[in-house]
Amino acid sequence: VQLVESGGDLVQPGGSLRLSCAASGFTLDYYAIGWFRQAPGKEREGVSCISSSDGSTYYADSVKGRFTISRDNAKNTVYLQMNSLKPEDTAVYYCATAAECLDDFDSWGQGTQVTVSS
Repeated sequence: VQLVESGGDLVQPGGSLRLSCAASGFTLDYYAIGWFRQAPGKEREGVSCISSSDGSTYYADSVKGRFTISRDNAKNTVYLQMNSLKPEDTAVYYCATAAECLDDFDSWGQGTQVTVSS
């Protein structure tokens, strides 16, 4: 059972990135998938989640309207489209699985670095 994040990069403010969370060894569509981030010296925070049951999506206020979470069950992958990026979005981004978005997240990927800087 493994989650692998990818897509992190250095991008200028106002730019876009799409992060991917790919699963191996299990089927992602049975799980809620959350995206989290942790900036240096800060606690990890939840960014977004997509439900396993009905595809409902949830966003932190700080990213609402700029980030979009989606899943492609055929590719066993969940995406986080990030637009209008700001320097304060700089962090390591992780994906994780849970039974549902309000449950504990128990399987985590290794993270991918997103840096927003001019």
